[in-house]
Amino acid sequence: MRVLGIDPGITRCGVGVVDVDPSRRASLVHVGVVRTDPELATQFRLLTISDGIAEVIARFSPEIVALERPFAKENRQSVATTMQAMGIAMVEAARAGLPVAVHTPSEVKAAVSGNGAASKAQVETMVARILGLDKPPKPADAADALAIAITQAWRGTGILGSGVDGDLDVTISGGVKTRVGTRLTPAQRAWAEAEAASRRSGAADPRRK
Repeated sequence: MRVLGIDPGITRCGVGVVDVDPSRRASLVHVGVVRTDPELATQFRLLTISDGIAEVIARFSPEIVALERPFAKENRQSVATTMQAMGIAMVEAARAGLPVAVHTPSEVKAAVSGNGAASKAQVETMVARILGLDKPPKPADAADALAIAITQAWRGTGILGSGVDGDLDVTISGGVKTRVGTRLTPAQRAWAEAEAASRRSGAADPRRK
């Protein structure tokens, strides 16, 4: 299974792609951070994030996108901008015909370290150990994205829409097969199918010049 984990944020948006085999062995495919210019208006910063995520999806062809939900007790402004970045990530996943899963910070910490209250340093150390890296990826947003991806591959929970419209066939050890939802309009369904097909074939999105 190939998972794209995203640690959403408007200043730094962590992205990490991992492959996990049926025996739960994880390997690093890609890790990075989409950075935005704080001097830009919010809509242009979100556009930068959108383009960055779309590029990662097109380049590495993940089977599912996993996100971390912001902690409710964080600064309200921080939560608001994080939710905006989450929405952008969800839209790019939808355009590619990919399922989306969402996890809480405590779920991610528990999955990779066994402790839902683990520190950032502990999570980073475990991510490096799980992926066989010499040292944790930096900045922390990058390591968090990998932790989110590992959590999804190992747990397979939190998938939006599963159990509601039956649009996902999920096999944690064998990958994810997606079907375009019956709740989409015909136009939305056709667009999602075309996006998924172009991603598989390497065709360029005609909207992206």
